[in-house]
Amino acid sequence: MLTDRQVAEFWRDGVVTVPDAVNPTQLAALRADLDGWVEESRSHEEPWGKTLDGRPRFDVQPGHSAARPALRRVAAPSEVSNAHYEVMVDSAMVDMVAALIGPDVKVHHSKVNTKLPGSATEVEWHQDFPYTPHSNTDLVTALLMVDEVTEENGPLEVAPGSHDGPLHSLWHDGTFTGAIAPDVASVLRRDAVRCTGEAGSVCLMHTKLAHGSAPNRSDRPRTLFICVYAAGDALPCGPSPVPTVHQGLFVRGFDSGRVRSVPYEVDMPELPIGASFFSQQEAAGT
Repeated sequence: MLTDRQVAEFWRDGVVTVPDAVNPTQLAALRADLDGWVEESRSHEEPWGKTLDGRPRFDVQPGHSAARPALRRVAAPSEVSNAHYEVMVDSAMVDMVAALIGPDVKVHHSKVNTKLPGSATEVEWHQDFPYTPHSNTDLVTALLMVDEVTEENGPLEVAPGSHDGPLHSLWHDGTFTGAIAPDVASVLRRDAVRCTGEAGSVCLMHTKLAHGSAPNRSDRPRTLFICVYAAGDALPCGPSPVPTVHQGLFVRGFDSGRVRSVPYEVDMPELPIGASFFSQQEAAGT
């Protein structure tokens, strides 16, 4: 499902965007579920639902209201949506991931991040791997574009090649901020690239790649269905920030019963107390 050139681009830059990661039927089903969740959010004033660890499944941006809904996160949607489960386990997207870190591939977690028109949601610069440390670093974050992602609606911004650099701490002055230090982030932003694409495209990102995103400044939504996959021989070194009954599910290949490790050091994360890590970044004032 990926060309040799695309595979080489991923390992060089830490990211590659590919069209047609799902079929039209799958994409329509994902959109229908999201529309239903947004409509449901109108009847809630704060995060609601319950995930495996008891935290809210559905997170809303401060200022959310029935008149102006601001749903921003659905944790482990594969547990409550057949459409999201199907895409997570059986879509072209999964074959693309297997071409990078396969042949044995398992699920770590999934989530939906959405920025509705006018949403103030901003993601500070960070790397995913410190949130989900494993025995080796063969992990891919697959960001499926449920909506068209443009320059204006809060696209992912990445620092190409940063996956080959250091793992930056998300702790500062004894506080877990969930973000890279501002002075380091400012350097990473200098050569940042925005990841845009048509609906149905997927941005395949190494979990060590530094990235962030700006608020949605358009009148069009920006929704991503995000699945994190690990190589079959990568063992988690801590609890998941998005616990799910599907963690460890093999979607390609099989469990060989072997663990592969590589040397690295990283500060363990602080697990979120609220509905998502957005609240950690907000509380830290980053």
